[in-house]
Amino acid sequence: MVKDLELTIDILSNLVGFETISGRPTHGIIGYVQEYLAGHGITSSISYDEAGERANLFATIGPETDGGVVFSGHTDVVPVEGQDWSCDPFRLERKDGKLYGRGSVDMKGFLACVLASVPAWKKMALKRPIHIAFSYDEETGGLGMPVLLADMAGKAYRPAVVIVGEPTGMKLITGHKGGYEMRTVVHGLETHSSLPHTGVNAISYAVKLIAFIENMGAECAAKPHEGSEFIPPFTTFNVGTIHGGTATNATAGYCAFGWEFRPMPGENGRAMIARLEKYAAEELVPEMQKVHPQAGIEIIIDAPVPALDNSNAGPAAAFVSAITGQNSEDVVSFGTDAGYFSDEGYSAVVFGPGSIAQAHKPDEYITEAALGEGLDFLHKAGERLAR
Repeated sequence: MVKDLELTIDILSNLVGFETISGRPTHGIIGYVQEYLAGHGITSSISYDEAGERANLFATIGPETDGGVVFSGHTDVVPVEGQDWSCDPFRLERKDGKLYGRGSVDMKGFLACVLASVPAWKKMALKRPIHIAFSYDEETGGLGMPVLLADMAGKAYRPAVVIVGEPTGMKLITGHKGGYEMRTVVHGLETHSSLPHTGVNAISYAVKLIAFIENMGAECAAKPHEGSEFIPPFTTFNVGTIHGGTATNATAGYCAFGWEFRPMPGENGRAMIARLEKYAAEELVPEMQKVHPQAGIEIIIDAPVPALDNSNAGPAAAFVSAITGQNSEDVVSFGTDAGYFSDEGYSAVVFGPGSIAQAHKPDEYITEAALGEGLDFLHKAGERLAR
């Protein structure tokens, strides 16, 4: 296992070295993974976005038959701008049993464990296949998943279960909230600030929209789901970015803000968006267009990430439990690609090494011990599929 750990760390170092921030081309990292797998006699299926710049990878080890397990992870990472790192975020640093680097825990550590397990899996006489599925742009709403699922649907065989290796501390997760990645654009009219009544200040109307969103969040927080395992047990909202205007002495002709909300499983996210749309269309836009007929508001869904409940989780949960002995199932409040898999009828759970508490922050890290846990599970998974 020590040898496998050193191989895993070497692979992780290479993966961290690719600056795969969401939305950027993935030729480098996908090419590396494809070449690595080819070196072990494994052919990869690559599926691209419309521009051909970002790609998913799907590969199969063992018999190309129905059944088996998909080990799924994403190759993209969140940005590092504005974060105070003590090391180069795109150069893996090993120190005191910790491995620092952007994406080390979320979730290139799991990807490295999967790739490092390939030589051992190849030596096993697998009776059921192991599938590898690496997707792009999970961090911005799972944009790669529809493309990946279409690629998988075109295969002559269908996997039985999916394990998404997000960092859960090796705890079995069978439910998570959904997530809508949203963007709102306000088109106003610039004029001199001494004559504000002749213009339409896009920032002012953006503020009103943000206040409405905050009020929806307060309403949800005031009505928590009693007995829910989620923390917090209600739908949450967050406005994360905003920009607009050109000068302090001019009304803003443009303002855009990015936001998200995470509905509880079973809650109607589209209905929440419809409330905001109704408020904008009936209360704000008519007022804006009295001054400028071309003024308006766009409320855009960049990505609707499905929630995960335990309706399809049974076979995948049983597979993990048979290896680990875990009988308890838990939920998390962050979204994953598992919701997409589940919505397509795959039995999916979330289960992987490391702590989500270390993700998305400066000096992100995963421990060597966590990688060891991931490797141990993947080796036992291969042995089970060889029976």
